[in-house]
Amino acid sequence: MREFVEPSNRVFNNADSFAQAFDEAWILHAQRDPHHGLDPTSKVELMLEQLVDHPFLQNEPELARAVAGFRLRLLGLAEARL
Repeated sequence: MREFVEPSNRVFNNADSFAQAFDEAWILHAQRDPHHGLDPTSKVELMLEQLVDHPFLQNEPELARAVAGFRLRLLGLAEARL
């Protein structure tokens, strides 16, 4: 019998996988440090640093940055132009 693997534990070289990882990193950071005082642009940079090993960020850094900005606007996480 195969063991079930949580989707968030799997990483793929595509925008969807990166978006999920970015969302999780953003929310986890907000939970761990709710009074961080970072502006949205600085927090995006911090999230990108944390996700440096993600294959999509490594192979498509500009597109990954665009995905991050899109996620912020889509989810209403910040009013930032990236």
